[in-house]
Amino acid sequence: MASAVPSPLGIPTPPPPPPPAQPADEKVDYFNLPRPVAYEEIQREAIFSLKPELFEGMRFDFTKGLNQRFSLSHSVFMGPTEVPSQGAETIKIPTSHYEFGANFLDPKLMLIGRVLTDGRLSARVRCNITDKLAFKANAQLTQEPHMSHGIFNFDYEGSDFRTQFQLGNGALFGANYIQSVSPRLSLGGEVFWAGQHRKSGVGFAARYNTPKTVATGQVASTGMVALSYVQKVTEKVSLATDFMYNYLSRDVTTSVGYDYILRQCRLRGKIDSNGVAAAYLEERLNMGLNFILSAEVDHSKKDYKFGFGLTVGE
Repeated sequence: MASAVPSPLGIPTPPPPPPPAQPADEKVDYFNLPRPVAYEEIQREAIFSLKPELFEGMRFDFTKGLNQRFSLSHSVFMGPTEVPSQGAETIKIPTSHYEFGANFLDPKLMLIGRVLTDGRLSARVRCNITDKLAFKANAQLTQEPHMSHGIFNFDYEGSDFRTQFQLGNGALFGANYIQSVSPRLSLGGEVFWAGQHRKSGVGFAARYNTPKTVATGQVASTGMVALSYVQKVTEKVSLATDFMYNYLSRDVTTSVGYDYILRQCRLRGKIDSNGVAAAYLEERLNMGLNFILSAEVDHSKKDYKFGFGLTVGE
């Protein structure tokens, strides 16, 4: 037991406190690992910051809830549409369309349908067959030949893994699997076969996440190498960057972006190695009323896109 140390004035001073005990390293229970994110959502944080839903022109969305599960939506869009061209300049033609939608949302069943004035019809279905098995379907029908497509997914969630099996038109078959190997690291892989185009591929992915950071990496036999990193600076500010490389075509693109949450709005923006700068602003004007601004500037191609819109309804 430490004794009191006399001070120069003769007054005893208390002994210094003992150093804090070093916490013992927590042992990892590898039989009780967390469930990882879905393989197709490995880069979801980076995509949310770096790839917002940019648009050009005017957009108006209105959603009316009829009850707790069923709602109707109306969307009007007016703006240019890009058409393919042989030159470097971008050719745009003015277009407009109206979209009618119906939504049914239930904890075990989700049905979403959209129909546009140009004849396109899209539908999404998600059904939880059991607590661990779910069925998903996405389909889009159009009047253009060979442009309609559909895909069906069967998702299974284990205690520390996820797996998915895919079926699609054009003799498309695919499967992926992702497994947690530690509380923060998950590894996975995928395979696919497109019989109509006689193409196949295999890919691998890794994801490392902490409460402040998310780092991901993907590589595929199709030539794609994708890396991403997201840093949560504060509760309201996040920074993100990604790196895309195709070792077959030698194309390289990298970008940096941010996600900033203010009191009444959310601002996201990015700039990439091609010199393209973009920003997306969502301003909450009132309960159920949001104002949207979108901008994308490409000086090299002299392509400038600006859009604004209103979203009404929850």
